[in-house]
Amino acid sequence: MFPLRDINPSSKKPIVTISIIIINIIIFLFELILPFNIREAFIHYYGFIPKELTNAIVYRSISYIGLNIISIFTSMFLHGSFMHIIGNMWSLWLFGDNVEDKLGHFKFLLVYIISGYIASFTHYIFNINSPVVTIGASGAIAGVIGIYFVLFPFAKIQTLFLLLWFPFFVNIPAFIFIGLWFLTQVFNGLLSLVGPYYGSGVAWWAHIGGFIYGIYLAKKYKRESYYY
Repeated sequence: MFPLRDINPSSKKPIVTISIIIINIIIFLFELILPFNIREAFIHYYGFIPKELTNAIVYRSISYIGLNIISIFTSMFLHGSFMHIIGNMWSLWLFGDNVEDKLGHFKFLLVYIISGYIASFTHYIFNINSPVVTIGASGAIAGVIGIYFVLFPFAKIQTLFLLLWFPFFVNIPAFIFIGLWFLTQVFNGLLSLVGPYYGSGVAWWAHIGGFIYGIYLAKKYKRESYYY
């Protein structure tokens, strides 16, 4: 099941969404030209490592805590493979334009960054001593998807299905498509608690945390708009 596009036109050009995509692509291309050892060091330095934050808290090092907080931000712009960045940027392009149109450019950027932090902190809670570096924009994008889920539940998502290698194109309501996506995140997140082998190296809880935060923001936005 692969989403191709949403049938939900926006009225404004999504300049923030486009800018975030361009920045991510540029940084990924920069990663590719680095020698392997330097690229690994680059990712570990600018990625988020839960155990490093735990050590900083244990030793009460304010500066070290600060560096780890900054690394959460920089980790949002790093990706480990072509499939990683393509999947993330495609999802952002699919859902980001309508959310940016609804919230406005500045608020959308702020929500995107905060969602990334909420996602990383959620991942941290469930992986407090993990030495594995965490990178990618998926947590921030999960927040955007959560907002889309609430604000545009009946928008149609044109979806490609492969059944015995035969393609089928189906328009699925957003609340069904995103709901199924979220259930897979929860299922895999629970499996990851059994052991890292079952988590497949994906930060499932980051997706869950970002998505729930997006839902919270969208519901708050709808209440404020109603009373206004």
